[in-house]
Amino acid sequence: MIYRPPLVPHETFVADPPELPVRAPGEQGLSAIARAEVLAAGAGELSLKAESSAGETLFARVAAAGEGIVRVRLSAEPEASSRSAAAISLVHPGSFTDTAVTVAEGRVRVNAGALVAEVTLDPFRIVFTDAAGRVLLAQNRGEADISGRQRNLPFGRSLVDGVPVAYHESFDARADERFVGLGERFSTLDKRGQRALMWNFDAFGGESDRAYKNVPLYLSSRGYGVLVDSGMPVEFDLAQSTHSVVQILVPDDLVDYYVLAGPTPGQVLDRYNALTSRPSLPPKWAFGTWVSSGFYVDTQEQVLARARRLRADRIPADVLHLDCYWQVAGNWSDFRWDEENFPDPRGMLAELAELGFKVCLWINPYVSARSPVFAEGAEAGYFLRRADGETYVADVWHGNYNAGGIIDFTNPAACDWYRGMVRPLLEQGVAAFKTDFAEGVPADAVASNGMTGAELHNVYTLLYNDITVEVTREVNGHELVWARSSYLGGQRHSAQWSGDVNTTFASLGSTIRGGLSHGLSGVPFWSHDAGGFTGRPADDLYLRWAQFGALSPLVRFHGTTSRLPWDFPAVADAVADAIRLRYELMPYLYSAAVESARTGEPMMRALLVDSPADPAAWGEDLAYRLGRDLLVAPMTDPDGTRQVYLPDGDWVDYWTGRVHHGRRHVSVSVPLERIPLFVRHGAVIPTVEAGDHVGDGPFGPLTVVTWGGASGRFGLRDVGGDTEITVTSAGAHLDLRTSGPAEVRRLVFARVDGGQRPASVSLNGSEAVLEVTEGLLVASLPQR
Repeated sequence: MIYRPPLVPHETFVADPPELPVRAPGEQGLSAIARAEVLAAGAGELSLKAESSAGETLFARVAAAGEGIVRVRLSAEPEASSRSAAAISLVHPGSFTDTAVTVAEGRVRVNAGALVAEVTLDPFRIVFTDAAGRVLLAQNRGEADISGRQRNLPFGRSLVDGVPVAYHESFDARADERFVGLGERFSTLDKRGQRALMWNFDAFGGESDRAYKNVPLYLSSRGYGVLVDSGMPVEFDLAQSTHSVVQILVPDDLVDYYVLAGPTPGQVLDRYNALTSRPSLPPKWAFGTWVSSGFYVDTQEQVLARARRLRADRIPADVLHLDCYWQVAGNWSDFRWDEENFPDPRGMLAELAELGFKVCLWINPYVSARSPVFAEGAEAGYFLRRADGETYVADVWHGNYNAGGIIDFTNPAACDWYRGMVRPLLEQGVAAFKTDFAEGVPADAVASNGMTGAELHNVYTLLYNDITVEVTREVNGHELVWARSSYLGGQRHSAQWSGDVNTTFASLGSTIRGGLSHGLSGVPFWSHDAGGFTGRPADDLYLRWAQFGALSPLVRFHGTTSRLPWDFPAVADAVADAIRLRYELMPYLYSAAVESARTGEPMMRALLVDSPADPAAWGEDLAYRLGRDLLVAPMTDPDGTRQVYLPDGDWVDYWTGRVHHGRRHVSVSVPLERIPLFVRHGAVIPTVEAGDHVGDGPFGPLTVVTWGGASGRFGLRDVGGDTEITVTSAGAHLDLRTSGPAEVRRLVFARVDGGQRPASVSLNGSEAVLEVTEGLLVASLPQR
């Protein structure tokens, strides 16, 4: 399955996926459902006894699992469950009180409100429609080529040498249908013509089809989504091998999937959240800048000096991240401070807190065999084992660092041991953990609960992050981790970042694609290593990536070499300006974050989220809306020129005030110190003066910026409560009103070609003083 280019050296991942056998030519083994009879119908569920093309009797269910959600199962045993369920439940189906199951001659109809399943019994087929009867999705019963050979695997299962190896499903794919989602995938946003394997890899960056984060969910441009409940290495063939068919291959004890109605991507994601989990909102300070020590030796004095320099240079930052070297080199990760380099961590953490910094520590779930902690864990049986019972010492670092044991989170005693190691760090003053790795469970490992490594591999990251979140919440009262790997339902672990991407403009582009894809898989809070991870970026790339980071859901500067602005003196001031712009926009950004946590829609919004009826929006994967009112197009070309697609409406160039009509491409050329940025015409955007850090409290006095001087609204979300900001334009007068705790002191009229400038302005009923500052009309309350 994994593509390895010929004659090019490659590394073998310690946790490569098991491969399915290949049937010999002419060998029988396909067992596709041919017909079925009703066993029971009612209470929102249809139970069927199905006969396959191979003469097998299997059991199927079609049920309403919520409003607009239909669940389909097929198995040999009626109560079969996914092998991953031995460790964790991935999906939590609900019900729909108004479900109607009607049986007519040869047909059964399961009505789940916005979604209806029409089941034909002989020959067997399921067609899914919306409430108006429009076909959204239909099973494909099998395509044959000119010789009569089967080209795809329809609803059923396959056997090799008489042994079941996988269940499968096939759907018709319309000629113009687009598909997005499936986790953080660095390929083009539209996945049509691609084949995705749900297997968490240490992906070595963002340059291949390997993914750190897999989510077995895809969304269609026809207004529906499909979610597969399995922790096994599921394959999605999205019209690749057969261009008219989507195939799903599930090497599990059943196929168990959900069709989710839209029609919008946001509605699909809302239903996905209802089945899995709601996103967890990071604490407010997490939306400030994260500055890392980088992947090289660090000391307590260097950390403190870094913090003091950030404050002295007035570079806004909230989090200092200490990567691997807070621990003894070669002992990673054993959760112990390097006492030589960090002689007084509690004192250091206290001083950093006084400076307004939170601290994040790097960890992973692998304990080096060199560490004394390894001996303790191995003796107690806290690591995954080999089939012979020996501790599995795995080369999770690909030969670069020491092999180690993998903590067995299916073992309750090992979980207590882990809690006992990380809790004291939080109690010392650490704010959060970067939960790195967790993609390395070998397929042939054995867990204490009897699961094989192949069965545990994908869901292991959920166990690891769940327990880390649990301890963090107990001590610090929030649920933030900074995770590299994830799987189905992982939106409850905020935040996630894109892994070890290369320092090239091409990697910057693939990183944007990965973030957009992951957002369409239900994960709103995502980030990346500003500057790229591997190697030292050139000055222009460093600045361009910093600009992208400053206008991402979250931003962290991290890499194998320094990403500190003063180590790039030629562009340091411009990097600081990009960060200050983020902090000025923080009321807008945090409001967008709160909305994403409530709705499940991405904060970094692929254009198709707000323009699902626009075919061009489904192919745009190098630009995005940040919230609803800003459109960001990171510069991916060192020449400083690119094409940007603008969706419906009018869009204002943030820097020049030029107005562009939407639904077209525009050519953009910007100097190095600017990122292509557009604002929705008529937007009302709250801003605040950029301070040293965001902190935990409510925003101070706000300046509201109107982009066009027209009537508009904004819903401000803050830790002190919601505030509705309403701007009403009436002839030569403009009135701003607030309802809520936030305080607005000023209203600024942004530079917009053809924008309206009123003769008078009132702020919450008080007449404002008008003045022109740097060419902008500013309305302020008179000084008291």
